[in-house]
Amino acid sequence: MRVYKKKTIRRMKWYGVILVLSGIPLGIGMGRSLEEGRTFLLEESQTYAQKLYLPLFSYQKEQESEREEIFRLPLHVWMPLAGYLEDQTEKRGKEEPAEVLEDEETIAWILQCQANDEHAVDEEGKLVGAEPATQESAVEQPVPGMDLSIERLRDFEYLTSNLYTIDSSTMIGPKQLNVDDLLNRSMKIDQSTGGPKILIFHTHSQEEFADSIPGDPSTSIVGIGEYLTQLLNADGIETLHDSGVYDIINGKLDRSRAYENAESAVRPVLEANPTIEVAIDLHRDGVNEDTHLVTEVNGKPTAKIMYFNGLSRTRTNGDIAYLYNPYIQDNLAFSLQMQIASEQYYPGFARHIYLKAYRYNLHLLPKSLLIEAGAQTNTVEEMKNAMEVLERTLKRVVTE
Repeated sequence: MRVYKKKTIRRMKWYGVILVLSGIPLGIGMGRSLEEGRTFLLEESQTYAQKLYLPLFSYQKEQESEREEIFRLPLHVWMPLAGYLEDQTEKRGKEEPAEVLEDEETIAWILQCQANDEHAVDEEGKLVGAEPATQESAVEQPVPGMDLSIERLRDFEYLTSNLYTIDSSTMIGPKQLNVDDLLNRSMKIDQSTGGPKILIFHTHSQEEFADSIPGDPSTSIVGIGEYLTQLLNADGIETLHDSGVYDIINGKLDRSRAYENAESAVRPVLEANPTIEVAIDLHRDGVNEDTHLVTEVNGKPTAKIMYFNGLSRTRTNGDIAYLYNPYIQDNLAFSLQMQIASEQYYPGFARHIYLKAYRYNLHLLPKSLLIEAGAQTNTVEEMKNAMEVLERTLKRVVTE
């Protein structure tokens, strides 16, 4: 993995300055005085170098201006390395990641964004894209409701409007959300062999609920994960539960390296148990205090859940090579199949699938899920009821 450091960035900026000072018009700035032309080119070279080599500082820029398009062609002629590197960032759907263009500061910023927020909450604490709290009924059988026919789901606008919330930080198109491809990918586990099939872990182990007992892990997201593990094992699907703590450093809550810490601990578990095919990172969401994510299943108050995907891609700068994930399409297939099964049997139980820019350890296995179960306003009872519904839904998708 190649990282272009500050020395290289400075060198590339000086190439642009040399071109400016040489008085080469480069086909632009026509009609300007020589001094105006030099000033224009200097500004453009700095802006372009910043965008190309320091994407952090151009993050908010949605598209290139017309004059930048004009500036790019001669720059590529006189600085072919710039064209090569930019072409690397535009790779899509390749087996190998593009070379990393971010410097160390940008990489640190990306990791911090990933660590601090896998769900979007606005300035008032409200979840972006959250549905209003409701008390809907759901029964355990196919229920007429949303049109989930393959013909309807092939309509990209219908699909994204009814099943997805796409965060403004990222982007996705119909080629990647091809329902024929995603629904034809098998998420079944191999039941012909022994050994554990599912691993449940918690990157954010300190997440609690409305009536959690402080200091009692059994009433936190870790305890909810243990309950889900028990349900799966009782249903014949051998499951392991990793209750490791990855978001406490020196006795204080610190999520800055939680995903890296979790990966370092989970990978050895997967290596020691090669029969594991499913990895579930179970979280609790964060919402406004007057939002109650609850529905009703078989007469029981049940916390809603949300399947979550990271695309390793920002809207502004494209694929994040540093957070390469070869299993994005499998991840998308898994969450979509879980969403459809949830909607078929328990309408209203699953909120829209949330798509965001980063990776979130979904690269550990093809069948990886990140699930936001309930929120801090749900009770432990509502959470356990949700795990009963989630367990039945998961069993349908991976075994039936």
